[in-house]
Amino acid sequence: MSMDKEYALIIAIVNHGYSADAMDAARKAGATGGTIIHGHGVSGKEAAKFFGITINEDKEILMIVARKEMKQKIMMNISSEMGMNSPAKGIVFTLPIDDVYGLFSGHIDL
Repeated sequence: MSMDKEYALIIAIVNHGYSADAMDAARKAGATGGTIIHGHGVSGKEAAKFFGITINEDKEILMIVARKEMKQKIMMNISSEMGMNSPAKGIVFTLPIDDVYGLFSGHIDL
């Protein structure tokens, strides 16, 4: 199997109340949907000063499975609209996906 994967998991972490806006930004770039879960940020004082965010804030985590060729466009759109310089204070990163079950009828070997 090739090391190049067809899909990636895009993860955006934003302040509470901004996940719908982050999903809208992702859709503008071609995403078809995502999953939002509630989270609670925890870190040390040094990280709070370094990142310029309040620690122990409620967060929302947006997870999007996207085709590899759409990944950068979606990430850039979320970051430009919901990034650290916005009230959402969002960060965006990706993780590789090896296999996908349940998105389609049957298994897709990536």
